[in-house]
Amino acid sequence: MNAFSNPDMEPLYLRPMSKRPWRKRIKYSAIYGGVIFMIFCSRLMPRTWWLGFFGLLGRFAYMFPSQYKGMVRRHLEMAFGKEKSGDEIQKLTREVYVMIGKNAGDILRTWSIKTRQQLEKFVVLEGREHAERALARGKGVIYFTGHIGAFELMITTMGLHGLPFKVIGTALKDERLNDILVAFRAAHGSEPIERGKETFKLIKTLKSGGSVGMLIDQDTKVKSRFVDFFGMPASTPVGAALMAMKTGAAVLPAIIYLGEDNLQHMTIMPELELTKTGDEEHDMVVNTQRFTTILEEAIRRHPAQWVWMHERWKTKPGEEER
Repeated sequence: MNAFSNPDMEPLYLRPMSKRPWRKRIKYSAIYGGVIFMIFCSRLMPRTWWLGFFGLLGRFAYMFPSQYKGMVRRHLEMAFGKEKSGDEIQKLTREVYVMIGKNAGDILRTWSIKTRQQLEKFVVLEGREHAERALARGKGVIYFTGHIGAFELMITTMGLHGLPFKVIGTALKDERLNDILVAFRAAHGSEPIERGKETFKLIKTLKSGGSVGMLIDQDTKVKSRFVDFFGMPASTPVGAALMAMKTGAAVLPAIIYLGEDNLQHMTIMPELELTKTGDEEHDMVVNTQRFTTILEEAIRRHPAQWVWMHERWKTKPGEEER
């Protein structure tokens, strides 16, 4: 499957567009065309130039006022207001845009990666032994991560290292863009699963010794509980903790970030020991807090590489999905 075809090999540009207002049709068509063009162009220049170009695009986007820039700054102030000055927050806001550009550039460029040898020119994987040890137990593995750095690149990295998994994610609003995303995630053996669907399939995968990957750092319409995130209560998906408790699967955190050496550094951390008191509600919250704390620590190490434009603290206590 490639960027220009759906599972039935029908060219995406021939697919009927969904019925939506003409402005949105134009918007999504422009985004789709831009993504296809960027994927093509990514093969035409050295990676250093490509990342530099996307970093400049990020700086250019930062120059214009938008609700997202205000949101990034507001959330950074919420998280770091007691630790950083106003000038430091402003500088970090700009750096968020630059890093989003660079990491997006690396994700687009990954379309041309076919082999592990090509991948290892710019991606360093640490902790593979933790995954292999957990898989050897035969009870399944749950990898959890957040929207840190080029997080989509983790799927390619795991696949080319012989560690594919079921990828849980939210479908994009535009079918053509969603097809590109699904093709990208499935290119090296992983299988995309839409969030909230095929739960039985995920449980079956774990019980048969397979692997599942989950993003747990956003406020979404799934079963959630409030845990502490940067000193504030944040509605957080509990699926990873709940499935691990029910199946006995190993739970491994994983993160990726773009280092100062211009390489993508992915780390699979050791298996976590879960709290199991027999009180499902209590254990679900305690374990989800542990997972969230690990992600917060990773974000604190690389604060410019998290998606601060997401409304992470939007849901208020009592409004979470049960």
